[in-house]
Order: sequence, then structure tokens, then C-alpha cells
Amino acid sequence: MSILSTSSSSSSSTTSSSNAASNALSGNYELFLTLLTTQIQNQDPLDPLDSAEYTNQLVQYSSVEQSIQTNQYLETLVSAMEASRASSYVSYLGAEVTASGSSTMLTGGEANWSYNVSEAATGTVEIRNTSGALIYSGDMEMEKGSGTYSWDGTTNSGTKADDGSYSITFKMKDSAGNTETVSTQFTGVVDEVDLSSGEAYLKIGSLRIPVSSVLSVSKAT
Repeated sequence: MSILSTSSSSSSSTTSSSNAASNALSGNYELFLTLLTTQIQNQDPLDPLDSAEYTNQLVQYSSVEQSIQTNQYLETLVSAMEASRASSYVSYLGAEVTASGSSTMLTGGEANWSYNVSEAATGTVEIRNTSGALIYSGDMEMEKGSGTYSWDGTTNSGTKADDGSYSITFKMKDSAGNTETVSTQFTGVVDEVDLSSGEAYLKIGSLRIPVSSVLSVSKAT
């Protein structure tokens, strides 16, 4: 069980960008003061530059400096939030989760999908491997409401499928011939949390599911 994350690298990137902006501002500030001093030293005594303009320039520069400092504070806050978020996902490791989706793991000759249909329906069920190849198909009858479909790994050719990830599709119609949409869920134990893409994913065997699809979490039995 593990957690994969690249949040620290992205945080370092934003911090380095802020530091670069701050360094550039510091260099420009020195140049700004030099130009301002040169203006004062070389102004026409009979027609001096407006002091209000000097003040306005200083205020504008101070505003930019404050904005960069604010960004630095925000970056620090975001980094702290990312670290806290990563820590919160530790609780998923070893837990049993139920998530929406059509894929589940065949383990030891057993794969289960929970389903829900709004009306009683008949049709076919298709199970495919990760390459999209049809492994099994058969007739199916569903009662209205929730149920569980179990597959023992037997393929259309009569052989047993290898353990791994498989997806299911139901093609169902009600008594009036209308197509019925079947929602599916699966359950498994989380053995890895992956944060490398910016969004949290849970890994159950070879399955990779977004945390946003999780419907419930319970202690693994």
C-alpha cells in the first residue's frame, strides 16, 4: 500500500516562480531608485517635476511589491492544503470502498457488480477485458431496483479468464421495448493512492478510480 504524489514538485515550481518575480522586482526597484534620483538631480530648478508624480510612482511600485508578497503567502497556504489533503487520503489505504463504475476485479474466479435499474428489464450482459475484447456475453433478466451480478470468470469459449480488471455492459429493455439505463457499482480494497496527476485516484488491483466516484467507505473485512 502506498501513496504516489507530485504535489511537492508543483509547489516547488510555483515557489520558484514567485522567488524569480521577487528577485526581478528587487532588481527593478534598484533601477527605479537610480532613475528617480537621477531625475531629481537633473531636473530644471526653474521647472521642477511634480512631487505628486514621484509619490504616485512609489505607490504603484509598492502595490506591485505587496501583490507579489501576497502571492507568496497564498502559495505557502496552497502547499499546506495540498499536504493536508494528501495526508487525509491515507485513510483510504486498506479500506473497502464502493464506487460507481463499470469495471471491477476478477479475483479467484469471482467478480461482482452491484446494479440499479428503474424498471424490470430483459436483455444481454457483456464483459470485456482491459483491451476491449469481448470475453463473455449472455442473456439477463433484471427485477426493478438494485441487485448484484456475479461472474465466475467463465468465457464464451468455456475457459476460465485470468484474474484482473474487467468491465461490464448491460443492454436492457423494459416490457414496452424501451431502453433501460443500468447504473453499476463495484467494491474493493484500496492498496494505493495516486496523486501524481493532480487529482486523487485510488488503486484496487489494476483498477484506477477517481476519489470523486467513491460512494461509501468501510473497514475491510
